Amino acid sequence: MQLDPASGWCHGVQVCPSPNFNERPAGEVSLLVIHNISLPPAQFATGKVQEFFQNRLDVTEHPYFAGIADLRVSAHFLIERDGKITQFVSCLERAWHAGVSVFDGRETCNDFSVGIELEGTDDLPFTDAQYQALTALTRQLQTAFPAITGARICGHSDIAPGRKTDPGPAFDWARYRAALAQEEGQ
Repeated sequence: MQLDPASGWCHGVQVCPSPNFNERPAGEVSLLVIHNISLPPAQFATGKVQEFFQNRLDVTEHPYFAGIADLRVSAHFLIERDGKITQFVSCLERAWHAGVSVFDGRETCNDFSVGIELEGTDDLPFTDAQYQALTALTRQLQTAFPAITGARICGHSDIAPGRKTDPGPAFDWARYRAALAQEEGQ
């Protein structure tokens, strides 16, 4: 896996382009936001997240889908349970993942952040493969965008408290940060 800073696309991962993006107002990339998602909730490897981010989700397939039928959202990346990474939007563009959000007093985090969705839920443990893929992808992002320091990696719940809870209590921040620190020291 290699992130090309000139294009914002990561070579060596699956690409599944989403129409749900637009231009970054200042071109800045300085924040990484970790999320979780599963469609239907708590069901994995369904392919429905990809369909959702491409506006192709058949809302008649599951009752939950009716409530999200009109949403137009995306993330830059999805990491599935087996560690497979899919990219939907160039890191140089603004994916629609954070919604109403504030980081360090600055609103509209989509303007300056990269969003990574982990296939999962708030309360189910994430897999070893996901932590490995997330660590490797984070290192690629930090190399391409040095403003994404350890202090500028957060959860969706950190930038939208009270509105969002992901990645949730099952996400092991200590494990993730220790893996990043270990890789940094090598």
